Amino acid sequence: MKIEKILLVGNPNVGKSAIFSRLTGAKVIISNYPGTTVEFTQGQMKLGGEGMMIMDVPGTYTLEPTCKAEDVACRMLKEGGLVINIIDATNLERNLHLTLQLLEKGMPLIVALNMWDDTKHRGIYVDVKKLEEQLGVPVIPTCALTGEGIKELIDRLPETKARDLPVSSDSQKWEKIGKIVEEVQKLTHRHHTFLERLEDLSIKPLTGLPIALGIIYCSFWVVRFIGENLIGHIFEPLFTKLWLPLLMKLSAFLVEGSFLHHILIGNFIEGKIDFSQSFGLLTTGLYVPIAMVLPYVFSFYLILGLLEDLGYLPRLAVLADNFMHYLGLHGYAIIPFILGLGCKVPGILATRILEERREKFIAITLMAVGVPCMAQIAMIVGLVGQRGDKYVAIVFFTLFVLLVIKGLILNRVLKGVSPEILVEIPPYRIPQIQAVIKKLWMRLSGFLREALPFVLLGVLLVNILYTLKIIDFLAYIFTPVLTGLWGLPKEAISALIVGFLRKDVAVGMLGPLNLTTKQLVVGSTILAVYFPCIATYIVLIRELGIKDTLKSTSIMIAVALLVGLILNLIL
Repeated sequence: MKIEKILLVGNPNVGKSAIFSRLTGAKVIISNYPGTTVEFTQGQMKLGGEGMMIMDVPGTYTLEPTCKAEDVACRMLKEGGLVINIIDATNLERNLHLTLQLLEKGMPLIVALNMWDDTKHRGIYVDVKKLEEQLGVPVIPTCALTGEGIKELIDRLPETKARDLPVSSDSQKWEKIGKIVEEVQKLTHRHHTFLERLEDLSIKPLTGLPIALGIIYCSFWVVRFIGENLIGHIFEPLFTKLWLPLLMKLSAFLVEGSFLHHILIGNFIEGKIDFSQSFGLLTTGLYVPIAMVLPYVFSFYLILGLLEDLGYLPRLAVLADNFMHYLGLHGYAIIPFILGLGCKVPGILATRILEERREKFIAITLMAVGVPCMAQIAMIVGLVGQRGDKYVAIVFFTLFVLLVIKGLILNRVLKGVSPEILVEIPPYRIPQIQAVIKKLWMRLSGFLREALPFVLLGVLLVNILYTLKIIDFLAYIFTPVLTGLWGLPKEAISALIVGFLRKDVAVGMLGPLNLTTKQLVVGSTILAVYFPCIATYIVLIRELGIKDTLKSTSIMIAVALLVGLILNLIL
């Protein structure tokens, strides 16, 4: 049989993305919770000299879709192809339901019995030969994280075959699954491990909530500790001792005051280059994303990767479920929010795990207003923190209050109810350092690819707008709002303009304006809530459509006008 296309199909969180990475060598994000793959990923591999397409299909429990991710999976299956059905070997009973549905559809199938190493840890014995006989298709034990069984899986792809089974009802399927499991699986007695005891403690409200608060506090403390030390001991010395002397030579060559000097080096502050205020492409344009933001992004994604691979996030979702229902969401919406703290683009994409459009609209609108990305958080902490930690607390407390109030209002105004949380809780697994580092590198390189061009574009744009006097014209137009409502100087308009490109640079632009502490708090808060950056906005349109995006944008602008006015009056 000539194989042209292979679909990796299975329940959520069974290791499809890990097998996809093994088969294609492609770099994909792999985590220990369901819903990591919310859109399909495509790659290539060779078998016997022939190239073929591999597609990582979003996880689905059934061929009767109940959410967008499952709908995407079912549509891809209708287009045909050879199916590698990936099964969690520690949870045969649940996974076999999808397997029987695929067999009854007559799809050419081979089964990868993944997480094979975990069966030994859990006292589960599966007779692979008998399972193969029962299903009538090849079954290969695999462990995608270590690569065990992947070669055999590839070697046996030509043995893949389709079954001609009659369509059965759900009850008939479950009856058949019961017989198969009874025939092929044996469980042996064993004592609970430390991780299993920790699983119990971190999911019960009485012990789980204090553990959750402790983990959240420690996570942000570690993020700040690592970020500050990276800046102080590595990035700051690199820029001041190595990069600054080169720029001074370039400055002398270009001559201060020339157009090119203005674009590349920017302005001298008190007779010298100030990396955070000079605002040239080679000064502020590189310093902000690399020396001020990257260390915090690095430490945040490191901690997030460890928590993801441990399997803690779904437990946090269950603990947060009651609170999230007040906001019109269920607990699993907290995962897009956490991803949004790194960057809103993957955060918004992750809202695909939410079942209803109403939930998705609420989650995205709340994220756009109340969840600043790590780059912006780093700049707020760096800039506002110079005036005192309590002012940083005021900014983030305001954002949290806005998130809660907006959620309460949207939950009441929008028709419908938030569904109950139905999420599989994965077992705790010790994170593999190699996998965490790989994921960290992918996210950091993605940040630099996305952030650096927009930062440089923002710096260039502002310099050009200043040169053409367009900033002065816009400042005159928006003075009633900037000064009258928010109490900010009209020069703050340049930060608002750059905020469309990068929020972190926009916050940094408040620094040279010599604002009072009150103005700095008001300006930083408004920049967080008034509008998402352009990359986020593009994804927002794709996920919500034009009509709902306009509604969401109207809410953001109204909130920004109101919160700026209130802060200006009460601070």
